[in-house]
Amino acid sequence: MVFIQETGNEPGFPSALDMAACQQMQEGRDDCWQSLVQGLMQALSTEQNRLQQAIAHSQHLEAQNKQLEEKLAESEARNHALMEASTAQAQQFSETLRQLRQNQSKIVQSEKMASLGQLVAGVAHEINNPVNFIYGNLAHATEYTQQLMHLLQLYQQSYPAPDPAIAAEAATIEIDFLMEDLPKLLASMRVGAERIQKIVMSLRNFSRMDEAEMKAVDIHEGIESTLMILQNRLKAKPDHPEIQVIKEYGNLPPVECYAGQLNQVLMNILVNAIDALEEKSSGELGMENTQAGVPNSPSYAPWIRIRTQCLEGDRIQIVIADNGPGIPKTIQRQIFDPFFTTKPVGKGTGMGMSISYQIIAEKHRGSLECDSTPGQGTEFIIQIPVRQKGHFEAA
Repeated sequence: MVFIQETGNEPGFPSALDMAACQQMQEGRDDCWQSLVQGLMQALSTEQNRLQQAIAHSQHLEAQNKQLEEKLAESEARNHALMEASTAQAQQFSETLRQLRQNQSKIVQSEKMASLGQLVAGVAHEINNPVNFIYGNLAHATEYTQQLMHLLQLYQQSYPAPDPAIAAEAATIEIDFLMEDLPKLLASMRVGAERIQKIVMSLRNFSRMDEAEMKAVDIHEGIESTLMILQNRLKAKPDHPEIQVIKEYGNLPPVECYAGQLNQVLMNILVNAIDALEEKSSGELGMENTQAGVPNSPSYAPWIRIRTQCLEGDRIQIVIADNGPGIPKTIQRQIFDPFFTTKPVGKGTGMGMSISYQIIAEKHRGSLECDSTPGQGTEFIIQIPVRQKGHFEAA
């Protein structure tokens, strides 16, 4: 017999043979060889089973690892999708908030303009009545004064030597000066009343509260009304010279539009032009005074040019240009954006040009463009159809 012992290092393999087994193997005993072969076969079978178990366990681990990788990939995909959805939602919320702020500001600005229009119309109406009363009675006052003066002249001719008391009173009140100055006084009152009438008419034309609906109007009348309201800002001031207004009006037909809103656009553009010209004038004047030491002698002459003309395709064009400092190219694309302004804090809301663009593009199916060269000036170009088909109002 062959005795097979297992050790901890090589289980299943014989480690030593006793002397009898070795002797038997040397003598060629068949049963010893058979026992040895059987032991070896058993050991190989055991190792084969263990190897198969190890392979199966490895395959199981690989399958689990693959499942974990798939689950990890799915989890990463879900996380990525959630992040993209969160980013998109955040962007949507931000855009919604921006639109809400923009719409709120537009509503507030529109309400302000509507309230201002109502106030202007009300003030113009209240001023118009007493002014008309004064202007209407000035003609009668002038006539009565001329009749009294004629009667006084007849008295002087008939009584060249009046009573001493009358002569003394005539000398005290300077009767000759009164007779010379009174017609001039009445004439100046007439001029002032006519000026007030024109201002009142300009205010009413600018507000157009009685013309809320679209109708055909004279564009030049709206321009003149706006310039009349801004007349005080066009005059010379200690820190800047007078702003010259150059009018190059074409022959325009009546244009269907929302007159009050269009006047608001003209006002916004002209006010911005005046602000820019005043800014440049102040800088030029300060430089001139510093260099020459002579006050109020600037070489810079600010101007605003307003040109109107008819275009092909039943459209009209209004061009408002100035020789101000101009707008840098980097911000020209932003001037129609809501809340964008280059003015100091508290002086501009950044909504004027945005609302103007909306009025022209959405309300009148037109276009509003800006062309500016830094250091040379700015030009705003308005184009709108002469007739608005269907008198629509964009939302």
